[in-house]
Formats: sequence, structure tokens, C-alpha cells
Amino acid sequence: MSQLIEETIAALLSQVREGESISPNDVAKLLNPEGWRRELPKIRAVIVGMTRQGRLEMLRKGRATEPEEVRGIYRIRKPLAEE
Repeated sequence: MSQLIEETIAALLSQVREGESISPNDVAKLLNPEGWRRELPKIRAVIVGMTRQGRLEMLRKGRATEPEEVRGIYRIRKPLAEE
């Protein structure tokens, strides 16, 4: 299931411009339109893993935040390119 979650995240992020974010709810609704809320804990676990690997950024109030500090509503995006 985690592979499918990663693929869904990658597909959704490929549809937004650089620096824009998506909601974990979007991922859940694609995976299970009827019971999407039940998917959120699994999706968060995958997102945390991908964030720790440097593949994603978790955003809280528009700022990149460490996974341990994220409470409540958050969004995800690809890491911004270093300039």
C-alpha cells in the first residue's frame, strides 16, 4: 500500500507548479473516495517517511516544518530547489 501512496503523491505533485503544495486529503480521496478519512493515518506515515528521506516537505501555515512538529492541518510539496 505504501508504494501506491507514494505513486499517488508523485502523480498529484507532478500536476502542480514548482513550490505549490497538495493536501493529504487529496491523496486519500484518490485512493478511497468513499472511506478516504480511514486512509489518512497510513498516508501520514508514508509522508513522514518521505519527508525524512528528503523527498517531501511538510508545510504548516505555509512553512516547511519537521514532521514531529506538525499538528493538525498540513500540506506537502516537493522540496524547493536550492538557489
